[in-house]
Amino acid sequence: MEKKKMTPQEVESRLIEFASRIIDLVESMPKTPAAKHLGGQLLRSGTSPALNYGEAQSAESREDFLHKMKVCLKELRETLICLKLIAKRTWFAEGKLTPLMAENNELVAMFVASTKTASGNK
Repeated sequence: MEKKKMTPQEVESRLIEFASRIIDLVESMPKTPAAKHLGGQLLRSGTSPALNYGEAQSAESREDFLHKMKVCLKELRETLICLKLIAKRTWFAEGKLTPLMAENNELVAMFVASTKTASGNK
């Protein structure tokens, strides 16, 4: 079965929902120095894709669009590593972060495909 291509509005909504889930996670983290450090990093990298995607939608050129999409991808990859590190800690029940990491992986795959398409359209 062929996957339906998402509209820019659907991608934006998905990124906003992801960012909101990241914020919820960070707000539920313990108040230890390590958790605060990782939480701050996760907050920045996990909300950045939604913001940068908004910028990509008003890019001034194809190159500008591609650059902003690659920034989204880099931030999503950073977020995934941060989530994996947090999952290694004993701050949450085993498996609690699995759905969020799965969504992160799907978003990475979407942005990899989008940047490949945009690169090919040069």
